[in-house]
Amino acid sequence: MHKYSKSLEVRWADLDPNFHMLHSRYYDLGAFVRMCFLVEHGITPAVMQQNHIGPIIFREECVFKKEIKFGDKVEVSLQLRKGRRDSSRWSMLHHITINGDTLAAIITIDGAWMDTHKRKLAVPPDSFGTSFDLIPKSEDFEWI
Repeated sequence: MHKYSKSLEVRWADLDPNFHMLHSRYYDLGAFVRMCFLVEHGITPAVMQQNHIGPIIFREECVFKKEIKFGDKVEVSLQLRKGRRDSSRWSMLHHITINGDTLAAIITIDGAWMDTHKRKLAVPPDSFGTSFDLIPKSEDFEWI
């Protein structure tokens, strides 16, 4: 897969008193796109529950480039930046563009899988790795 992205609309509720997007909404957009990818590739909330495993985030950082305003056309991409071969740890990258060509923000996250019963880090089932292999890789992708 060369690219994975979702086009999204800016809602009135997404705006702050300065009439641009709330900073926390950028993170929400990234989480939405990540979950869309996982669900579309078989890692649904039900599958996570059955396997007693869920994603956790160690670090999430957003570099804001341009403000997003009501009426802007927003596209959020997903790329895998780093990963362990067993898919237990990973870094992902989101580029948020507006109106087709303007980079508005870059989100970088570092995460892992957690056993929801033991409350400890875990290696996911092999099927998760198969889905993770389908995430488009960033130009600087590396195995860790």
